[in-house]
Amino acid sequence: MRSEPVITHGDHASWGLKIAAWGGLVFLHFPILIIVVYAFNTQDAAFSFPPQGFTLKWFSVAFSRPDVLESIKLSLQIACVATLIALVLGTLAAAALYRRDFFGKDGISLMLILPIALPGIITGLALLSAFKSLGIEPGMFTIIVGHATFCVVIVYNNVIARLRRTSQSLIEASMDLGADGWQTFRYIILPNLGSALLAGGMLAFALSFDEIIVTTFTAGHERTLPIWLLNQLSRPRDVPVTNVVAMLVMMVTMLPILGAYYLTRGGESVAGSGGK
Repeated sequence: MRSEPVITHGDHASWGLKIAAWGGLVFLHFPILIIVVYAFNTQDAAFSFPPQGFTLKWFSVAFSRPDVLESIKLSLQIACVATLIALVLGTLAAAALYRRDFFGKDGISLMLILPIALPGIITGLALLSAFKSLGIEPGMFTIIVGHATFCVVIVYNNVIARLRRTSQSLIEASMDLGADGWQTFRYIILPNLGSALLAGGMLAFALSFDEIIVTTFTAGHERTLPIWLLNQLSRPRDVPVTNVVAMLVMMVTMLPILGAYYLTRGGESVAGSGGK
C-alpha cells in the first residue's frame, strides 16, 4: 500500500523562511534594479514609466563630462591611498595585539574598532574639530585620514582573525630551524595572511570609494563621486547621467566584495590556518 507524503510543520517553516529571505532580497535590490534599467532608458525625463527604449547614449554623455571624470579620479585616488594605509597600519596593529599581552591591550583594541561602530556623523564631526584645532584645512589629505580611520578596522579584523587560526607551531618550527623574524614573517606568516589581506583590502577600497558621511565633513571644496551624486539630486534634468554614474559606483563597490568572496572562500585550507 502506497503511503502519502506527510507535510510537517517544519516544511511549512522552511518554505516560510525561504519566501521571507527572497522577499528581503527583492526589497533590498529592487531600487538598484530601477537605477540600472533607467541608465539605459532613451527618455531623458526622470523615471518615465514604462522605459521608452534601450540606449547607450547616457554613458558617452557621462564620460564626456569633466566634472564626472574629476570626481571618479579623486575617489579612486583617495580609496587607493586609504586602503594602502589601512593595510599597513591594520596588519601591524593586529600583529602587535595578537602576539603580546600588556596593560591597556583591551582598551587599544576597543579604540581600533570604535570608528566602524560609531555613526558616521560623529566620526566626521570629531575629525573636523580635530583638523580645525590643528589648523589643517579640509581637502584631499583630510578625506584620506578620515577614510583610513574606518578602513584600518576592516583590515585589522581580517588579519587578527587569520592570526588566531594560524598554528603557532609553524612559527616555532621556523625559528627552531634558524629563520630570523623577517624570514619567518615573509615565508610563514605572510602567505597565511595573503587571503585575509586581500579580502580586507578589497572591502576597505569598496567602503572608501562610496563613503559620503565622513567625506562631507572632511572634504572642504573637494568633490568625490558620492558628493557629486548627492549634489545631482537637485538637478532633475541630469537624472539619466546620474543613473549611469550611480550604476558605476555600485559596480565598483560590488565587484571587489564579490571578488574577495570568491578568492578567499578556500582560505580555511591554507596550511596552518586551523581549518578542519
